[in-house]
Amino acid sequence: MQNPANKNLRPLVSFEFFPPKTEASEMTLWQTVQRLAPLQPRFVSVTYGDDGSTRDRTHRIVSRINAETGLTASPHLTCVEATTSEVDGIAKAYWDEGVRHIVALRGDPPHGAKNYVPYPGGYNYAADLVTGLRRVADFEISVAAYPEVHPEAKSPLADLDNLKRKLDAGANRAITQFFFDADKYLRFRDLATTAGITAPIVPGILPIANFASLLRFAAACGAAVPEWLHSKFEGLDDDPETRQMISANVAIELVQRLQKEGVNEFHFYTLNRAELTYAICYALGLRPQTDPKVATQGDTA
Repeated sequence: MQNPANKNLRPLVSFEFFPPKTEASEMTLWQTVQRLAPLQPRFVSVTYGDDGSTRDRTHRIVSRINAETGLTASPHLTCVEATTSEVDGIAKAYWDEGVRHIVALRGDPPHGAKNYVPYPGGYNYAADLVTGLRRVADFEISVAAYPEVHPEAKSPLADLDNLKRKLDAGANRAITQFFFDADKYLRFRDLATTAGITAPIVPGILPIANFASLLRFAAACGAAVPEWLHSKFEGLDDDPETRQMISANVAIELVQRLQKEGVNEFHFYTLNRAELTYAICYALGLRPQTDPKVATQGDTA
C-alpha cells in the first residue's frame, strides 16, 4: 500500500559491514565507512561469524566506528556457540561501552553442521535472544525477515509467525533478506500487516558486485535470482565496468519502485564496498551532509 505522506521525506538508510580479515581489507572497510558516512545512515551494522568466530573483530570494529565517527554502530549478536550468560555478558559489555542498538539473529549452523541445533544452555532462537536482550538493557533491536521464506521454515505461515514472535518479544524493526522482485516484498509486507505486525519491515538491498558470489549467497539463504537477472549479467565475466553499471541500474530500479509504494527506509548489504551503495543512495535522493560527524543517533524507531 502506497503512503503518499512518505513522498517528500528524506529516505532513511542503514549499511551493513563485515569484520575484515587482513590489513588491506580493513583499509578498504575504513575507506568505505568514510565514503558513506556523509549520507548520515540511521545506523551501521557489523556482522558476526556463524560460529562466533569473528566476535572479537566485530567488537573491535564497532568500538572504532563509535570512537572515530559520528555513526551509530550496531553489532550483530547470535544464539550460536554461546550460553545465555555469555551472550548476556557480551550485551552488557556493549551497553556499558555506549552501544544502544543490536541486530539479534538466530545465526547459521557452525561450520560442518548440516542443521541448526540450539547450543546447550544458550538461547534457542532469535525470539528468545530478543527477550534476553530486553532483560539486559533497553536496546534498540533489529531482527531478520524473509520475504521469500527462510529455507528452514516449515511453511510461509510458520515463518511469518516466527517473525511476529521476534517483534512481540520486543524487537523494534525487521530487516529483510535481500531480494530482487519488489512484488514479493510488497506482498510480504501486506501479509505481515494482516498478521498484526505493525513494526517497520525494512527492505534489505544487495548491490551486485559479483554475480557468482550472489548465486552463492542466494543458495545459502533461499533468495531467488530471477532468470531476467541471469540474462543481464550473461557474458560479462571479464567486463567489470559494464557489470557495475548494470548492478547499479538493477538496484536503483528496485529501490525507486519501492519508494513509489511508500517505502522510505532501506538497509544496504555493502560487502564493505562504497561505490554501488553510494550511487543507489544518491538516486534515492540522499545527498552528503557537510559534517559527517553529525549522525542520526537520536533518530530511533
